Amino acid sequence: MATWYALADLFLSRLDAETAHGLAIRGLKNGWVPQDRRPDPSSLGVEVWGRRLPNPIGLAAGFDKNAEVPDAALGMGFGLVEIGSVTPRPQSGNPRPRLFRLREDRGVINRMGFPGQGLAAILSRLQCRPRAGCVGVNIGANKDSIDRTDDYVTCGKALAAQADYLVCNVSSPNTPGLRNLQGRTQLADLLKRVQEAIAANPVPLVVKIAPDATDDDLDDIVAVCRDLRIDGIIIGNTTLSRPPSLVSPRRTEAGGLSGAPLAALSTDVLRRTALRVERQFPLIGCGGINSGAAAYAKIRAGATLVQLYSALVFEGPPLVRRIKDELATLLTRDGFSSVSQAVGADL
Repeated sequence: MATWYALADLFLSRLDAETAHGLAIRGLKNGWVPQDRRPDPSSLGVEVWGRRLPNPIGLAAGFDKNAEVPDAALGMGFGLVEIGSVTPRPQSGNPRPRLFRLREDRGVINRMGFPGQGLAAILSRLQCRPRAGCVGVNIGANKDSIDRTDDYVTCGKALAAQADYLVCNVSSPNTPGLRNLQGRTQLADLLKRVQEAIAANPVPLVVKIAPDATDDDLDDIVAVCRDLRIDGIIIGNTTLSRPPSLVSPRRTEAGGLSGAPLAALSTDVLRRTALRVERQFPLIGCGGINSGAAAYAKIRAGATLVQLYSALVFEGPPLVRRIKDELATLLTRDGFSSVSQAVGADL
């Protein structure tokens, strides 16, 4: 951990987790966070969806819910940044407190419930930014919607022209009933309708699934995605499970668990998904990435790209450069000249 962030963490760790997150957003807005200006090793470059990214390390949705700092986040050294989740109408989410650090376990539990400023505010910000870097948009549904699929259609149609890729988030555990959209019939209907809605502005369409998916769930999800020629799957969201190894006093809080305790589960589900996908489209590995080794494990399990968020809570922006340097070293050690050569090496 860089010295400057170690000092900042002493202050931030004494604040409520959501308050600390708000200060992090403010810091990025005001240019208080140092940018990573070092070029990435050529071995980290990846080709995906017809474009070249400087590295496969992404910032997961949830950090920049309202598209306030996508370019500042890219400046931290990420190869891609995902904003959202975006809902059609503004909503406050679940009551606070709803975000908890599990410092002893290097994990986080959240029950945010898609709080956000809504489609209009986020669309306005994205329309004003220069189109630089790779910025994806994660879309969801309002808690009180009668037709949740229509919420995805509304957001997808409005945001497609401003997104480098779109993500249908059907796996958040904090909106009651949302994970039902992962069922074969429901998912097929949702994705078809979103595909039709964005036909005028074609953009890669990705679905984000739960790490709690069973083999039967994965059979259905992958079958739908292959039939519809979906452009990717993110594996995965937070988990409702609680590993017995957790020791933090906050481990019994309700909500989705992320961070280091999720690493083994999410990588296993990624591997099982990759075996079913058979390289028909790229996979994005998410969950428990806090080092180059953790990112490399996801890549070898079948991920073309990886995403992180929770580890930033404990390690801060210097983590991004460390992961990239460690990953480049691991690729060289194993005789790979590019990330693509290592994708699925353990399958």
